Amino acid sequence: MSFGTALKMCRNQKGISQTELSHLSGYSISYLSLLEKDKRDPNLSTIEKICAALNIPVSIFIFLASNKNDLKGISDELAKQLSLTALQLMEADSANANLST
Repeated sequence: MSFGTALKMCRNQKGISQTELSHLSGYSISYLSLLEKDKRDPNLSTIEKICAALNIPVSIFIFLASNKNDLKGISDELAKQLSLTALQLMEADSANANLST
């Protein structure tokens, strides 16, 4: 996967538009679009702000954005299971947040 793919996937999983993420993170819609298309490489502070806006731990996001070379020693099946579990937890978190509002 890539940073952009992970960003778009997490944003969609949380049900947040680019416009809403722009307001939450302080980054422009055009910059977020460039990130999602992998046309810009964010620094760590940018990743931290975006993860805070999405209410996702940075470590989980980095894992989701990792490619096969980054995950040496972890089987493809385990990586898929971990990714699926992370996405399900985000979905459950979003559902719980919607119930409390």
